[in-house]
Amino acid sequence: MATTKATGKGNKAKTDDQKEKLISAYKEFVLLNGHEPPSVFQFMRALDMAEEDFYKHFGAFSSIQRETWKEYITNTMKVLQEDKLYAEYSIREKLLAFYYTLMEVLKKDRSYAQLCFRDAKRPELTPSFLKSFKADFNDYIRQLISEGLASEEIVKRPVITERYHDALWLQVLFVINFWLKDDSANFEKTDAAIEKSVNLSFELMGRGPLDMMVDFAKFLYQNR
Repeated sequence: MATTKATGKGNKAKTDDQKEKLISAYKEFVLLNGHEPPSVFQFMRALDMAEEDFYKHFGAFSSIQRETWKEYITNTMKVLQEDKLYAEYSIREKLLAFYYTLMEVLKKDRSYAQLCFRDAKRPELTPSFLKSFKADFNDYIRQLISEGLASEEIVKRPVITERYHDALWLQVLFVINFWLKDDSANFEKTDAAIEKSVNLSFELMGRGPLDMMVDFAKFLYQNR
């Protein structure tokens, strides 16, 4: 029984290593050549691997792109979860920490990220390679919004509340696109853009002048 478990773990480790090898080789090819490999066959032959091994992990090169971007957000969440202070942050601080950490993760692969967005026809929308990234981001943001509503850092409003996550998705796209074009030292402009955009989003989602006016109007109506 122990031998079977050990063998299973060994096979999984081998599979994971092979998958990472393919991802690394793909990114290297794209960075050196500026385009995808001409075919899976040629790509795998250069690695001295059988073509069928590729399909054990990916259906196409586009699947590798989706996997790499999913890893970016997975690694971001891992860093946040390992930070003992993160759980004590306000919702605004948690979102700021998410963006700052994501930028640090992406920084290691900036040239690759630029190539991905370079080939995107409408980068302001949702490129196909961000499909898995978006799913994980939405899960995170919905949880954050739920916490914010419970703590009243975020105000519940008819109809609009259900669209908060869509607005924050546009925000993360804005942040990534801004960072990709940022030529300031240590991306200081991006840090400023993150802070200002997050502050603005919480001005809109939080309790503001409009809410106070509505409350005052209710008060006057109830005490007329």
